[in-house]
Order: sequence, then C-alpha cells, then structure tokens
Amino acid sequence: MIRLKAADGHEFEAWEAGSPDAARSVVVVQEIFGLTTHIRTVCEELAAHGFHVLAPALFDRVKPHTVLTYSEAGMKEGLDFRSRIPSEKIQEDITACADALRGRNAGQPVGILGFCWGGLIAWLAATQTHHFNAAVSWYGGGIANHVDTPPHCPVELHFGGEDAHIPPSDLQKIRAARREVEEYVYDDAGHGFGCPDRPSFNRDARDLAWSRSVAFFERHLHPKK
Repeated sequence: MIRLKAADGHEFEAWEAGSPDAARSVVVVQEIFGLTTHIRTVCEELAAHGFHVLAPALFDRVKPHTVLTYSEAGMKEGLDFRSRIPSEKIQEDITACADALRGRNAGQPVGILGFCWGGLIAWLAATQTHHFNAAVSWYGGGIANHVDTPPHCPVELHFGGEDAHIPPSDLQKIRAARREVEEYVYDDAGHGFGCPDRPSFNRDARDLAWSRSVAFFERHLHPKK
C-alpha cells in the first residue's frame, strides 16, 4: 500500500502491484465494497501480465481503511459512502493514480479497469477526461445514463445477461448510442460474475471476460518510444 495526493490536496492510499519499469500501466477501480481481496488479486494478476498497477482507496474520502463485506449490509454502507463523494473528486483520485503511473514519462500509456461502481467510473473517465489510453468496464451500472458524450479512448464493456441491477434496455441503449464501443454480454452471468467471493461468480464468464480485457489493454496501450 502506498500513499498518493490528489489535486485538491486529499491524501489517500492505493494498492500497488507490478514493476514501475513496466511498459504499460493500469488503474484498477474498486466495487462498492472498497479495496477487497478480490480487487487486490486483480491488480496482482495484471502485474503478472507485465502491467504496473494502482488501485485507489476511494472510500478514504469518507472513512479510511474501509473494506466492506459482500452482503446487503456491506452494499448499503458502500452506497452511503458513494453518495457522499462528489464524482469530480473520484476523478481527481484516479487522475492522481494515472499521473503516478506515468511518473516522469508523460507518454506512458495508462488504462483503466473498473468493476461495478468502478465500471461506471472507468466509463466517465473515458468520456469526461483525457487521462487514459484505454478503458475496460465490468458490469458498470448507470453507464446508459451517460452515453451522449463519446469516449476519448477505446472502450470495452462487459455485462452479465442475468444481471438484476442492469436491465437489458440499458445495454441496448449503450449499443445504439455508442456503436464504436466493444460490448460483450455473458448470457448466463449475473452482477458481479467476476468476483470469486460473491455467490454470482461465474468462472467461465469471468475467464473469457478476463482474457478479452487483458488482450484489449495489450492491443491499445502502446508504449511510446
């Protein structure tokens, strides 16, 4: 765990994985439950593929060191925390991570990968900022409400066909508005299908979405010489 500072002076923790000398970097954005073991494992798996990775502790703006359980109570508390953090402050935190990953190399390609709440954050980062070279979102709820602005970088979206939190109409709206975006739907997968610690975990869907995500970053994060 390291400490970083956002543009407004807010200091927060971030989980770091991989070598700072890596040619490609990724910011991983948490679910509504904080920097869980699952999110840290994602960072380590990306590092094993040769990426330098940072995952910001977004709840530090409300209650530092918060990691919630995958339960109704955990979700309720996480939603409360989320409601108390302005969207622009979240973007400041992930931008600080992108800047830290680039270090002294302004040309260092940086991607962003988000899950659940983080999936929406990744989409907003791709459409509202120019800090990332590629973005991947897993079951990001609310994206359909933000499709008027085109993304500034390549984007790949992953959804579960049985997701009770994201209706099929949302997926259709995204597809119709943003045909340039890669969208994958896993028919028998529910919300949170990529997390082994959740009852909705679907190994087949997770493995396929993971291989597509890694390949997407390898394809679009081109180190500048």
